[in-house]
Amino acid sequence: MPTPYAYFQGNIVPLSEAKIGVMTHAFNYGTAVFEGIRGNWNQDDQATYLFRMREHFERLGQSAKILTMEMRDSVDRLCDIAVELVERSGFTEDVYLRPMVYLASEQLGVRLHNLASDTLIFLTPFPAYLPETARCHTSTWRRVQDTGIPPRAKVTGIYVNSALAKTEANLNGFDEAIMLNENGHVSEGSGENIFMVRDGKLITPTPADNVLEGITAKSVIELASNELGVELVQREIDRTELYIADEVFMTGTAAHLTPIVEIDRRTVGTGNPGPITSKLSDLFYDCIRGKSQKYGAWCTPARARVAS
Repeated sequence: MPTPYAYFQGNIVPLSEAKIGVMTHAFNYGTAVFEGIRGNWNQDDQATYLFRMREHFERLGQSAKILTMEMRDSVDRLCDIAVELVERSGFTEDVYLRPMVYLASEQLGVRLHNLASDTLIFLTPFPAYLPETARCHTSTWRRVQDTGIPPRAKVTGIYVNSALAKTEANLNGFDEAIMLNENGHVSEGSGENIFMVRDGKLITPTPADNVLEGITAKSVIELASNELGVELVQREIDRTELYIADEVFMTGTAAHLTPIVEIDRRTVGTGNPGPITSKLSDLFYDCIRGKSQKYGAWCTPARARVAS
């Protein structure tokens, strides 16, 4: 029987024992940064493939730096710990790892300085986050901007902004939200980067549009260039451009690569995943499950130590 484990206060413990106090600063003020790492189960190999784990831990360190927190463990050590957690936990299905650097001091008061930080990692089984094809709604909530809360850092408190947009979309009958920036240009989904295809070119917003610089997005851009010869254009995108795009899709750790077939009750393209989206999807899913030798370095295998 699988048993989830966590890395907590410098030790690997059963997840049920990893608990924080109610006065923990991060719990009270959202003063933590996090990552999400997908572990993709491959039945044939009897292995879980951790996708671009090192890059996620490197970005965790960058987020911590922005908030002046200390990530005391090295990236190498965190990678080793993540593999250990997957192997000990023994899941034979897709899992999601949540690393976090957080202000652990049990003190009240709004600040980031003179507080102790700590690192934790836990994992949990994680099924599909979005349907195979998704319907989107342009949110009335604007994406946070860099002069308010830094969007390049995965700060836990930022995700209230995303949650407002996601809930608004779901309660209106849609699968996901599309968020605009303060200038009214397309930024990203509630937890995904967004791409459109027009005239054979792959187009996505720029980092200046307050997007999180996505690791999955970077991978898909590389596949589009190397395998399909598709040109990438990074520029501002207006909301109405999405309505007349040939194809639209989202990328993210949770969402993987999800085709968008409807936006604001307008059909995208033919209403089915387009040819570029479909080809990229096939390539991407082979990569994340360790089936691509060419991109094998993107994945780290871990094998359960206990029977399912």
